[in-house]
Amino acid sequence: MRVLLDEQPPVGLAEELIGHDVGNVGQQGWAGMTNGALLANAIDRDFGVFLTADQNLEYQQNLSESPLGVVVLHGKSNKIDDLRPLVPGALEAIERVKPGEVEHVFRLRIA
Repeated sequence: MRVLLDEQPPVGLAEELIGHDVGNVGQQGWAGMTNGALLANAIDRDFGVFLTADQNLEYQQNLSESPLGVVVLHGKSNKIDDLRPLVPGALEAIERVKPGEVEHVFRLRIA
């Protein structure tokens, strides 16, 4: 799957998404773009999934008719050490998400 990594997650997270063709917003030259323009560019470049930590994206954009699936990471912070535990769930969500859907990935807390 072609995955576009948003600006908030660290670029190093791409290395953790084994089995996927991962690009990031910075390397595409899209840093600082509005979400609408960013998603339109991702669609034009045939990305299938947009991976972000922006928990407001689905409320700011109409994603229901989008050819992109969106995976939202809910980490303690956007630091690699806080997002790394979410990688197994993110990999599952990338496989599961369908166009126009949003999948949320949370870290399980074990008491």
